[in-house]
Amino acid sequence: MKLVFFDLETTGVNPGKNGIHQISGQIVIDGVVKESFDFHVQPNPKAIIEDEALKVAGVTREQVMAYPPMREVYNQFVGMLAKYVNKYDKKDKFFLVGYNNAAFDNQFLRGFFLQNGDNYFGSWFWSNTLDVMVLATAFLATRRPDMENFKLSTVAKTLGIEVKDDSLHNAMYDIDLTKAIFDIVTNGKG
Repeated sequence: MKLVFFDLETTGVNPGKNGIHQISGQIVIDGVVKESFDFHVQPNPKAIIEDEALKVAGVTREQVMAYPPMREVYNQFVGMLAKYVNKYDKKDKFFLVGYNNAAFDNQFLRGFFLQNGDNYFGSWFWSNTLDVMVLATAFLATRRPDMENFKLSTVAKTLGIEVKDDSLHNAMYDIDLTKAIFDIVTNGKG
């Protein structure tokens, strides 16, 4: 099974007006990590950059605007994907795996492809995604009433995963937590 664990950091919460400034993750094939990636990207020039979103991620507007251009990062990203998937083979695709990715990250990533003139997002990825938040919901259903919220860090702590609070909202660190949660909830231990 081909998986792309991924997390994005964005300039806001609306995929129609905000953009991506970090794409991080790992390519995992049949349980083996093949490649890790951590792209910093200058958002689409038309994207609105909200200071509050940058504050959450711990970056400044100046840092984000100094990142490599969107098109350059897109080319690197699809070049990496092409090493593991034949986008012309309808049976050879990745599952996107993330925390709350179905409701949030997938829409931004799809927009990133469209903004780079690529209408074939579905050539790389299955339309059904593995959302670790949804998987954890079923796994923790009986413990949910005792949890303050269902944020990534809260779920990780509930499952006994050590969380470095000062590292949250760095896309690469969030991937590590997401993978740890995924391993627990898909293997039934925790």
